[in-house]
Amino acid sequence: MALNCGIVGLPNVGKSTIFNALTAAKAQAENYPFCTIDPNVGVVSVPDPRLDKIADLFKPKRTVPTSMEFIDIAGLVAGASKGEGLGNQFLGHIRATDAICHVVRCFADDNVIHVAGGVNPLSDIDVINTELMLADMDSIEKRWTKSEKTARVSPDPKIKAEFEALKKLRATLEAGRPARTAELEDDEKIAARELFLITAKPVLYVANVDEAGLKDGNEWTAAVEKRAAEEGAQVVRISGAMEAEISLLEPAERVEFLADMGLSEPGLNRLIHSAYRLLGLSTYFTAGPDEVRAWTIPNGAKAPQAAGVIHTDFERGFIRAEAYHCEDLFKLGSEQAIKEKGLYRSEGKEYVVKDGDVLFFKFNV
Repeated sequence: MALNCGIVGLPNVGKSTIFNALTAAKAQAENYPFCTIDPNVGVVSVPDPRLDKIADLFKPKRTVPTSMEFIDIAGLVAGASKGEGLGNQFLGHIRATDAICHVVRCFADDNVIHVAGGVNPLSDIDVINTELMLADMDSIEKRWTKSEKTARVSPDPKIKAEFEALKKLRATLEAGRPARTAELEDDEKIAARELFLITAKPVLYVANVDEAGLKDGNEWTAAVEKRAAEEGAQVVRISGAMEAEISLLEPAERVEFLADMGLSEPGLNRLIHSAYRLLGLSTYFTAGPDEVRAWTIPNGAKAPQAAGVIHTDFERGFIRAEAYHCEDLFKLGSEQAIKEKGLYRSEGKEYVVKDGDVLFFKFNV
């Protein structure tokens, strides 16, 4: 599944620094606004110790993790929805993503310019959210007149659902709330998806801190976490500068560096996992002597849909899935032991795949 997160924020909050550390890419990270003009795109592996454990047991020729795409989108400023800064070009880039990682600056550094003149993460959040909501309001207004006229005369329930969705979404945005908080009926949600509203996307706040604020936070992260709790959003604290250093180290050196810092894993791992959860994703595995591989599926996917991630023929000709859970493999040590314990199952088309399942598909086309 080609799912992605757009990394957004005001200029100089650390977006490109975090992106560089995430992807080991060489995006510009200069200390002035608008240095990122075209969105930088990087594909990163999703860290999963379960995959490594399965590989240790199967000794395959190759091991393939699942992945996510991150897009570093240039800094927005107040007035972007009206073309300020680099304006609507960047709003279009955000619109094309599945979710938003909103980076906010939660550190003081006189050597790094702040576009608004000082560190104020809540103000930064409000600037970005306002511009995104204004862009969404513009999208709604463009559809409003035609939808209203059509809904008045058409008996088609889909057309009526679209206009009802537009009314609720406009009221939500006018109240200063993002589109994702609108209370829509199921048919209205389907219609709303066709609008591709930016503030309908799930959001993860990334509090970029200095080293001192990483473990216990600071007054700025506390404010961001309070705002996120009010919105039902998630927050991840990351020191972009430190993560950039870690990304340049050899694997063994990374472990030692993290241990000295009292950390079990890089903050970027938490960011990737949080983004993965934000998108409502699960992982299943396929395992054999040639390859052990992780696959990404939406939460609640049924077995044929999971098979289709490998190849559309697998879904079209699905017969059954042979399944067991990776935790049983870790406990018992082999597939044979799982079979002997009666934990190796045959599942049909209605089986909902669980995160951590190991699957082998039978199909016929």
